[in-house]
Amino acid sequence: MSGESTPGGPGDLPAYAERVLATAELIPPGRVMTYGDVAEWLGESGPRQVGRVMALYGGAVPWWRVVRADGVLLPGHETRALAHYRAEGTPLRQSGGSGRPPRIDLAAARWDGGSTPAGESGAAPRGPERGRGSDTADGAANGAGAETHIGQHPSSGP
Repeated sequence: MSGESTPGGPGDLPAYAERVLATAELIPPGRVMTYGDVAEWLGESGPRQVGRVMALYGGAVPWWRVVRADGVLLPGHETRALAHYRAEGTPLRQSGGSGRPPRIDLAAARWDGGSTPAGESGAAPRGPERGRGSDTADGAANGAGAETHIGQHPSSGP
């Protein structure tokens, strides 16, 4: 990922960014992890820091697989993300209004970072063992919208 470059050059990524991007690359097609899931899986930082890494460096990895905790498609990139989700068979659910893009069905699409042999869901555990209260599927607990600031991460990509 960091490539061969001089320190401070365009290919020189911070170690934390390398770990976030490596995690994004591990997420299987058709599955997603929230920004908070990635932070929790790495055991460091939080969803905002993961979002910042994705905003700055995520264009070269499957950015559409790292998502908001409320399942809303990335504002400004809905069409591109939706094409990826449909091509990969990512579970979606319809949003409330006409003309609104669907949301990711986190209950069905969420990946816990483990292996997912045929027939196993690989869904992230629910309840207290999940850890972060602000990383709920509806984003309502402990700081609703805590991840809603993350809206441009693919801008660094193609």
